[in-house]
Parts: sequence; structure tokens; C-alpha cells
Amino acid sequence: MARRILVTGGCGFVGRHLVAKLAGEGGNEVWIIDDLSTGKAPADWEVPRLRAVGEQGGIGFHEVVGHDAVVRFIRADFVAVAQAELGMTPSLGLERLPAFDEVYHLASVVGGRNVIDNDPLAVGIDLAIDSTFFLWAAKVSRPARILYASSSAAYPVDLQEAGESRALHEDDISFEKRLGLPDYTYGWSKLTGEYLSRIAHAKYGLNVGVVRPFSGYGEDQDVVYPFPAIALRVAARRDPVRVWGSGHQTRDFVHIDDACDACLAVCRGVSDARAFNIGSGVATSFLTLAARMVELEGYAAPVLGTEGKPVGVAERYSDATRIREELGWRQTIPLDDGIRRALDYARSRLARGVEPD
Repeated sequence: MARRILVTGGCGFVGRHLVAKLAGEGGNEVWIIDDLSTGKAPADWEVPRLRAVGEQGGIGFHEVVGHDAVVRFIRADFVAVAQAELGMTPSLGLERLPAFDEVYHLASVVGGRNVIDNDPLAVGIDLAIDSTFFLWAAKVSRPARILYASSSAAYPVDLQEAGESRALHEDDISFEKRLGLPDYTYGWSKLTGEYLSRIAHAKYGLNVGVVRPFSGYGEDQDVVYPFPAIALRVAARRDPVRVWGSGHQTRDFVHIDDACDACLAVCRGVSDARAFNIGSGVATSFLTLAARMVELEGYAAPVLGTEGKPVGVAERYSDATRIREELGWRQTIPLDDGIRRALDYARSRLARGVEPD
């Protein structure tokens, strides 16, 4: 069934891969709103490849190479677009957006651990983005289905301490019983976005699904994130290979293709604003990750930590039972396969002159 779909923040890492999935379904009319503050312009995408075919009224039209799909791209701050449609600010000169079958709300301030720890007020802008989005969705757009992208950062940090952690279950966040302290302003903003999702469903009748992705990674992810950064160091055959912090901190790595499949499943299968973890359920330390990369790259080098770098919580991994049992989602790309893909891509980065830090 062909759908009209909006992806806010669709030029970011997750958005690009989600657009690729949607294009691969054939016939979908995909819209993107993104100001390119952190995302890539459509002409620079590698997955999927887009070909510009025209522009009209502030909307760029792009064919998806190899697929029966056309992407419509509006370069603008989503908040500005939504507030103009709400009548809160002057018109941007754009026509009113059409009705959407699905909206994937990904727009947020991102930039990895360094940004979360060192520019928390900039990250706090996510509160404005999400509150504007849900007001627009409830009062203007009324999309048939909404996917809100939360984060594992919404979980209480006291459940993620060294030696005392466990697999995080969706019910570890309870708006009726227990919230706990989330991970800095990014965690607070995502927790608030989840609360707005619940209100949008309960008070305004919108169909909303919520996902809490854990550590998503992929070949073309920006090297400000640890997985591709470590892969680049290993592909360059650094000796020793450095990771941030002690390296004992653990994360739950899930490939972006699997994560996007989970987003589609939740958007289309959940209406009541319940949250679903996206993760492998396996805790992997950065020392272990880097050592496995070195092994698969075929050389020998020690893996050492680095002092003075932001590291986040000590241990974070998911209980993925809910999404498996209720929606049938399964991780399909094992970590070793994902590492091999990342190393192949890292070598191509080196060939283009991209150097590891």
C-alpha cells in the first residue's frame, strides 16, 4: 500500500536509512523537513542515492535511484514550519503540508556524547522541537500514525551503574510510579517527548508509537560517534587503538538497518504511545568492541582507554523481549557482520583522505 510519509530530521543518519527503507517499499510519497544543521544534503547521500529532478514552491523533488519513489525535501527548521502552520509566526511562503499517513519524528539536536556532555543547553532545544511537533500534529496535521523517536538515555542512570546494572525493560520508566533521573538534558528531553506522546494519544486521539533505540551504528555514521570512530582507527591500523574512558563501559549495539525495521514495525503496529526498546540485549564493552575490530582487521594491537573524555553511564543494554514478542522484530545483522561492514567503509574513508582522531 502506497503511503504519504513525513520524516522530520530526515537528512540525519537514522533519517537517511529510514528513507531508504520507505523507498524500497515502492510507491511511497516521502517528505523530508530538515534544516541541514547536522544532516547531509540530499545530493550528498550514499544510502539511498537521490537524483534531483526539480524544485517548486520551496520543495525539492528527488528521484530515489533504483526505486519507484520520489522524495520531497523542504530545507527548513521544522519548528519554524510547524509554528507557521499553527499561526504562531509569519508564513514561510510554503504551501500547507498535505495530510500524512505516517510521520516519523526524528528531528532533534544530536552530536554524540561530546555534545550531550559539553553543550547541554543546546541539546535542551529538543524540548521546543517536540512540544511544537505534538501541538502541530494535534491541532493542524492529524497524521494517521506517528512514530516518536525517544532514546535509551531516558532510562534512570541509577540503573546503569558499574556492577549494579541489568537489562533495561520498558517498565523501568513509569509515568505513574517511577521516572528516576535520566541521562542529562538529552534524556530529559526524550522523557518529556514520551510524556507528550502519551498526552497526544490520550487527550487528542492520535495514534503514536514510541521507540527507545540503544546504540545504533552503521557504515556511514558520522565519526563523532564511537563505533565508526573506532573502526576508522582500526582500519588505519593504529597501534595502540584508543577508546574513550576506561573502555569498560558497555553499550548495546544494533545496526541501523535493524533499527529502521523496528521503527516501521512500531509506527504501524502500536497506537497507544507505549515504548519499545530497540537493541540486541547484549552488553558489549568498548574494549571488547575495539579488540574484535582489530582481530577482524587481521593485525595485533593493544586497546587502551583515554582519560579526560566524556563517557556517559557505565553500563547500558536492553531487554528486547517486548518488541520480539509483540511485534515479531528480530535483530538480523550480527555484530561481527556489522563490524566488517564498518571496517570496509572506514577503509574507503581513509582512501578519501579522512583521518582518525
